[in-house]
Amino acid sequence: MAKLRPEQLQSNIKKGLLPVYLISGDEPLLAQELCDTLRIAARKAGYTEREVHQVDRSFDWISLNDSANALSLFSEKKIIELNIPSGKPGAEGSKALNAYCENLSDDNLLLINTAKLDQSQQRSKWFKALDKAGATIQIWPIKTAQLPQWISQRLSSEGLSADPQAIEVLCARVEGNLLAAAQEIEKLKLLTDDNHISTELMSSAVANSARYDIFDLADKALNGQAEACVRTLQGLKSEGTDAIPILWALAREIRCLNQITHAQTQGQHFDRAAKSAGVWDNRKPLVRAALQRLSPPQLELLMRKANGIDRAAKGMRKADAWSELADLCLCLCGKNSIHPALQRLSLTL
Repeated sequence: MAKLRPEQLQSNIKKGLLPVYLISGDEPLLAQELCDTLRIAARKAGYTEREVHQVDRSFDWISLNDSANALSLFSEKKIIELNIPSGKPGAEGSKALNAYCENLSDDNLLLINTAKLDQSQQRSKWFKALDKAGATIQIWPIKTAQLPQWISQRLSSEGLSADPQAIEVLCARVEGNLLAAAQEIEKLKLLTDDNHISTELMSSAVANSARYDIFDLADKALNGQAEACVRTLQGLKSEGTDAIPILWALAREIRCLNQITHAQTQGQHFDRAAKSAGVWDNRKPLVRAALQRLSPPQLELLMRKANGIDRAAKGMRKADAWSELADLCLCLCGKNSIHPALQRLSLTL
């Protein structure tokens, strides 16, 4: 099966579900929506059971084979999800994925979600096996010049239209952050009476955004403003904001920092590395400040902490997601709330 573009997924599904799907990229909103599309289609096709596995250094790849072969008393078909934030299954994972693809079952649908995969990863045996067995979908960041069209299409899909100037106002507001744009569009649906967004309405809606903003939280964390960051997090919690979007925003920044750090260790200049990571010019000082206080091992630990919080928020790990979000924010600010050894221990619980 050839690689699919994100916009081809819907039409491809209508021809019948494939046994394997791999979705990779660094746009959490687009990745989540593609995964949701597949889950809905799978449920309609009888895949009523779902197992989710978070792949980290402690993950036992034998569980993939056990999950694929396990018979359920309640469901004939099952979705098996693997979240691989690093995009690197390792030697053991590579063998397990190759073995899985050699013994496909009509009763299982494998859905893998990873960070962006580089060319060497796409040439690996495990990637080629997955691509041959099903479909691989690479999500590319929406460039600045493409954002107005993306917002226009998003508005249209929600039954809305907008003045060109109104779309420009929203583009300036979200600065390329698709999750922020989607949230603003959801709010606009409640504010319009005729499904048309004027420039005046857009400007007013943007000006009257909620007091506590997820992406303002991320900026404060990058800038090392620990007290302000925690206050904003508590404000978001009191307003009833779900923990998952907050985690997405913070994890996105951590992945970005990791990507830039890796590029710099390969000899790449900061400006070029930041551009490749999709960092806008006006946010470079925030990113640079974070990189000056966070070492590569610390960034790796932050990514592991984010993965642990994701499991806690989804009920897969016994922990308070909000308390750990506060800890993640403090660590991003360079303020370790607990000893590093205890942080590592908390990730194993």
